[in-house]
This record gives sequence, structure tokens and C-alpha cells, in this order.
Amino acid sequence: MYALGVDVGSVSTNMVLVDTNGTVVEKSYIRTMGRPMEAVRNGLTLLGEKYDDRQIQAVGTTGSGRMIASIQVGADIVKNEITAHAIAAINMDADVKTILEIGGQDSKIILIRDSVVTDFAMNTVCAAGTGSFLDRQAERLGIPIEEFGDYALKATVPVRIAGRCAVFAESDMIHKQQLGYNTCDIIGGLCDALVRNYLSNVAKGKELLPKVIFQGGVAANKGIHKAFENTLDLPVTIPAHYDVMGAIGAAILAREKLSREKMKTNFKGFAVSKAEFISRSFICNGCSNQCEVVSVLENQKAVGFFGDRCGKYTETINPFPAVHQ
Repeated sequence: MYALGVDVGSVSTNMVLVDTNGTVVEKSYIRTMGRPMEAVRNGLTLLGEKYDDRQIQAVGTTGSGRMIASIQVGADIVKNEITAHAIAAINMDADVKTILEIGGQDSKIILIRDSVVTDFAMNTVCAAGTGSFLDRQAERLGIPIEEFGDYALKATVPVRIAGRCAVFAESDMIHKQQLGYNTCDIIGGLCDALVRNYLSNVAKGKELLPKVIFQGGVAANKGIHKAFENTLDLPVTIPAHYDVMGAIGAAILAREKLSREKMKTNFKGFAVSKAEFISRSFICNGCSNQCEVVSVLENQKAVGFFGDRCGKYTETINPFPAVHQ
């Protein structure tokens, strides 16, 4: 019996199956490509080839596309990324006190004391250091993103790069190239700059205590990992499943909820991957709020809504009343 976790982000859609011992037995990484519902369908198709509906005892969703995904798959719980990432890290190591998380489009920091989230922050004004920014720089330099970190580790004298802004960082890199600096030193300097940017913006004013865990897709970048350790002067641990921690947290939370409430899962089954899903939005004129409500249609039939502040649609029509926090 497994719990299914779905993390729908702007860059990737991640799915995991977690067994009753909390061990990840299956995980998938799918590029969202601006089509979250299609990405979820593709993920369910892959899992449906190896597992059947009766093996899924709980389903949780998280990420920026968690609302649509919850309606699409029939989720038992819907949680924000902060909660999901924190639960996954705590279950991996109860001693964790600081979580550094950098994904495709955003970055966040989560502070934990005595296994409770006490503070957090997310990037709000700049995407420097996120996965999409690093992908773009690797492509511009003609280097596979998988090797980007290796180049940084070969730097002998990392070049000082302006890392306060993604635009400034890129233009400064180009300037340094024109001055003749070698690629390894430029990439090493870029990693240092992006870590400085993260610590001065996202982590500004926060006390970072060990044990420190680094998760999210960018944790695969050895250069960023080394820069964090050098700057913080602390060991930084990267978990085995660093890239799908949000999905793991969603799966754990879903199982805990159904076990506590002794409920059966709302999971629609893997056959839902064959259904056609589309979303539409409309303005509700029921009051002065004029909420933009999103309706999700399965095979041309409305199966769920979200976006209304009063619950006029979600509480009365949505057949999957998951916990929305």
C-alpha cells in the first residue's frame, strides 16, 4: 500500500509513491511546460503501468498547481510548499533546523525548531539562482546543466560577479568573458554570487543553525552546494531525494490525515489519465469581491472549482473537499 504525492511546479511536476515505512519506492520528474494538467496525466500514465488503484491508500498535492492537481486526481489533502517541504525534511532527519530550498522558478528558506516550522521566506523580486536562470546560463555558455557544477569546482580564482539581480548577473558574466576570464572561474564566481544573493535577500535577518538541509532541483548543482558550505561555514546536507521533497511531504501528510480520520481515499484511479481535462475561469458577480473563479472540466463536465473567497463554488460543488492550507 502506497501514498501518492504530487508536486506541480512551474518547471517540473514530480510524483512519488511512499510505502508505509516512509520509503520512496517510485518517483518521476516531468517537465510542466506550462501545461500542468497534461503533466499530471503523463505522470499517472507512467505509474498506472506498474501499479493498480487498490495500492493507493492516500493522495496529497502541493506546489503552485496543487489546486488543479487535487481536483484532477482526487486528492485527500492539499498543502502549500512550505508545509510539504518541512514535513519531508523532518521525517528524513528530526534534527533539521534550517532548510534551503531552490527550485525552478523560486527559492525559499524554512526555519525549524523542535520539529516545528517557526519562520520562512520566499524570493519575491528576483529569480537569480533558481533552476531556470542556471539553465539559461548553461545554455548560453554551451555547457550541459548537469556539468555546470563540475566547472565551478574547477575554479581556481572565482571571479567576482554582481549577483543582486538576474539581469545584472548575466550582463556581468558577459563582461567578464569579454575580459578574457576562463569559464571555470566565471561559473565559480556566479555560484558564489547567487548564494550571496539568496542569503542577503531570502535569508536576510534569519538565524541559520545546523543541521542545514539543501533541497530542490538546484541542490544537484555541486557549485552552489560548495558555495553554501563555504559562505555559511557549516556542513550542508543534500537528501537522497532532494528533487522531490515537496511530493514526499504531500504523500506523508495525506497518509497521516486518512489514518487519523479513518477515511478512505478520494483517489480517482489511474484511469483518469485517459480523461480530457481543461480549465476555464470566470468572474463571480455575487458580491463586490468579484473573485476570479477557476473551473476544472473533466470530459466537458465541471468537476471542481477554486478561487472563490466565500466558498460559494468550492464548498458546494467541488466533489473533492480536500483540506486547503
